Amino acid sequence: MTSPRLTYYDFSSSRGEEIRIALRLANMPFDDNRIAREDYPDLKPTLPFPYLPMFEMDGLGRMTQTNTILRVIGRLNGLYPDDVFAAAKVDAIMDAVEDARARFSATFQMDEDRKLLARQKLAIEFIPHWGKGIESYMEGPFTCGDAPCVADVKLYMVDRWISQGGLDNIPADSFDAFKKIKSASAGIAALADVAS
Repeated sequence: MTSPRLTYYDFSSSRGEEIRIALRLANMPFDDNRIAREDYPDLKPTLPFPYLPMFEMDGLGRMTQTNTILRVIGRLNGLYPDDVFAAAKVDAIMDAVEDARARFSATFQMDEDRKLLARQKLAIEFIPHWGKGIESYMEGPFTCGDAPCVADVKLYMVDRWISQGGLDNIPADSFDAFKKIKSASAGIAALADVAS
């Protein structure tokens, strides 16, 4: 294998897109192996853990777990801090994005009445507290200061999801009060040449 290979579904959202964006930020050529959802059951038994995305790289083998893959790409390409305390802040933000994603996703299986109440509660209670916590770890204009890191990629993805109205009953302007998050998101969109 000469170039890293990323295997994910053939759409530009969620965890696979985070890795694509990080690879573009790193100017790291890669094989973008996009699969159809119906191909996943055949691939699943070959994965180290039964999840996509999967990242393959010489010397690394096959790896799943998005945040771990982002840390590898970040460490190899200056998108992840060397300082242990700065790295801990980056990790905390990436984990917090996954926590938010899990809370939002949990509403998908609810009936419409429960979903409405759950999402209203997320918008009123969870997002404001979450956003303040995220911003308390950010140096600005990006998480680690003047240069982007992999945590900013995750913030971009969750901001894009909400700001484009991706979740009914969670207002598209829910993140507008968080200027650092919006700044990092806009910076990633510009640097990685992605539509925000």
